[in-house]
Amino acid sequence: MDHARAAISNLFGGEPMSYTRFSVARQTDGDNSHVEMKLSADDEEGGEIGRPEHLHGSMPPPWRSGKNRCFLVITAVLLLLIGFLIGYLSYRGRMQKASRCLDGSGNCEMNPTTSYLVDDDETEEEEIPGPPVLYWPELRTLLSDKLSARHLEDNLRQRANKHSFEAGQSEDQSIASYIHEQFASFHLDEVWNDEHYIKLQVKGSSNNKVSVLEDGKEEELESPSAYVAYSKSGSVVGKPVHVNYGLKADFQKIQKQGVSLNETIVIFRAGKITLAEKVANAKEAGAVGALMYLDPSEYKNTDALVPFGHAHLGTGDPFTPGFPSFNHTQFPPVESSGLPRIAVQTISSEAIFGLFRRMGTDKCLLDWKSGFMGCQGMQSNMTVKLSVNNIMVDRKILNIFGAIKGFEEPDRYVVIGAQRDSWGPGAAKAGVGTAILLELARVISDMVKNDGYKPRRSIIFASWSAGEYGAVGATEWLEGYSATLHAKAFTYINLDAAVLGFNHMKISASPLLYTLLERTMKAVKDPTKDSGSLYDRVGSDWVKTVVPLDLDNAAFPFLAYSGIPVVSFGFCNKDEEYPYLGTTQDTVENLKMTDKLYALMRAAAEVAGQIALRLTHDHELFLDFERYGEELLAFQEDFLPYDRDVRALGLTLNWLFFARGDFQRATDALRREIANSDRENRVVRRALNDRIMKVEYDFLSPYLSPKDTPFRHIFFGKGSHTLQSLLENLQLLRTNRDSVDVNMLKEQLALATWTIKGAANALVGDIWNTDNEF
Repeated sequence: MDHARAAISNLFGGEPMSYTRFSVARQTDGDNSHVEMKLSADDEEGGEIGRPEHLHGSMPPPWRSGKNRCFLVITAVLLLLIGFLIGYLSYRGRMQKASRCLDGSGNCEMNPTTSYLVDDDETEEEEIPGPPVLYWPELRTLLSDKLSARHLEDNLRQRANKHSFEAGQSEDQSIASYIHEQFASFHLDEVWNDEHYIKLQVKGSSNNKVSVLEDGKEEELESPSAYVAYSKSGSVVGKPVHVNYGLKADFQKIQKQGVSLNETIVIFRAGKITLAEKVANAKEAGAVGALMYLDPSEYKNTDALVPFGHAHLGTGDPFTPGFPSFNHTQFPPVESSGLPRIAVQTISSEAIFGLFRRMGTDKCLLDWKSGFMGCQGMQSNMTVKLSVNNIMVDRKILNIFGAIKGFEEPDRYVVIGAQRDSWGPGAAKAGVGTAILLELARVISDMVKNDGYKPRRSIIFASWSAGEYGAVGATEWLEGYSATLHAKAFTYINLDAAVLGFNHMKISASPLLYTLLERTMKAVKDPTKDSGSLYDRVGSDWVKTVVPLDLDNAAFPFLAYSGIPVVSFGFCNKDEEYPYLGTTQDTVENLKMTDKLYALMRAAAEVAGQIALRLTHDHELFLDFERYGEELLAFQEDFLPYDRDVRALGLTLNWLFFARGDFQRATDALRREIANSDRENRVVRRALNDRIMKVEYDFLSPYLSPKDTPFRHIFFGKGSHTLQSLLENLQLLRTNRDSVDVNMLKEQLALATWTIKGAANALVGDIWNTDNEF
């Protein structure tokens, strides 16, 4: 009983019958885990001095006990009220969040959480109050159901019975207005135009002319209506020399035969590389002019066709290199170093056949045979005269944009784009891409407005002008907003020339998008077969067939200039070029001869749509940043055989290899950080996604001027800073050591090493986590 009374006394305010003393003794080894706890009811050795031995026998006065009871009752009531308020506020918050989700006016979780490491059919579901959410398999099916081949056909019909959509001219402006109106009719969140004032070179008052000078007489060979933009104007005369495709290897091969190319007019056939690259090789070899033709063995039924083209070795307006063409008066009178400064013209295969007959077949290279004869002579004693009458003009061009704003991160966006202009009807070159662009804008907007899809991030639809002159519209936009675009746009999807055939696929992409592209191809049916997917068509080794982007692809400046991941894909015929591309016969009627044209266009739209939706749907950005580790390892394996040659110069490849190792460790660390992070924490998620989306940008060499070297990407750029250029220099150590500039090699090694090291540091994140020690 005494113990019971003591307990009650203790509970209601009596003096304590015991106390607890904790002794936390720090161990010599730094371990604080030892805790000494002493319970002292009867104090050690007879109790404390001055305190009675039997405190438990003391009882409090009655008034004090009643006061404590009142205090406890009040405390209990307050606790109940606080609990009720917390519950009410929590319930009210959930209801407000649900109402915001219902009317689309608030920032709430709209879509399920998912990671690209999870298979499509194993998407994790999260419980979200409010309206039903769209999980990825449902979203993918919804897109497929809404895409319409009939709408694609209607969009393509806009190019029918039209002769030209030259940039800045009436037909280009007219279709720009049509696209603007269509974007507005789809109720996109924003629709706007972007104006640029550019310099273009166009045909003069008379056609250019190719003549043969023989025995003191001039005989006109051809005077085509087509022209090559940015050619040097005026007349040049030289002996004709055939150089196959105009590759660097072709020029080297013919020079090894003892053929001088100084003051000559070189002739090459289309294909393999861009016309601008062929012309640059000709200028470097000493030629004064260049002619290009379509070989009938590769371009069927084109004997009388003359293609258009441009000779600028670059993208954008060559008279404002590195600057946006908003107003020419703001910039000094500069020119791109990529301008050819030699005369260039395209010519029909009929005309070139007549020229080849006069050249003969002496010193013929059998492996350069073409569709005219078994072999062409490399050179001749006769002379060719090339007269170019092109003139410069100032033009205003319009890029047209429409946007669907993201509900969670509207300042992060995917850009889907297509070229609008063309020198001829441009059905395959620009019509297909524009038709797909409009259809995707219609379908995705409908999914958002009527089916409850709430993309986390924004989608921008872009229609470019002056693409024929070297992706001018796209490049000027990138230059105009370069300070912000690399931090906001995280993928560009190019739709140009998406259907040029039916039995093969051509793919160009950043390694960051390989995984997403493969997952997408597995989910899109092959339109040319009754069963199977596009992945079944390309096979498991499809990455080995990825084609590097060329300068004529609008995706190139996004990747190499701005450091934005890109994907560009399309259907084509294997080992056969689409014959009418870039000619006046690129008509809707000729394009319709492609088997299952509209089914192929729909499949291309589905691939682009799935990529855009997946990138705006998932919590984690579907960019496989670990893939660049594999790309770096592949280059390391290519460099390794030359390690001894480099050491003989007193240099080493080790620092470059160490930087690659640092990048690999950084990707591993980021993957672990993502796996251990709270995916529902938006601040953390955004910070991680920002590090992922900057990977591409971090491979732009920071040690070069964008004005002087615009394409700074060490994997996909142009110049001595690229890893490919470094590899070619290393190869020269074996084949032509005396030609290697050792100082340049040192610089290449240093720039590559620190660019990769910088990319690794950026991937790590905070500055206190970085380490510049190798």
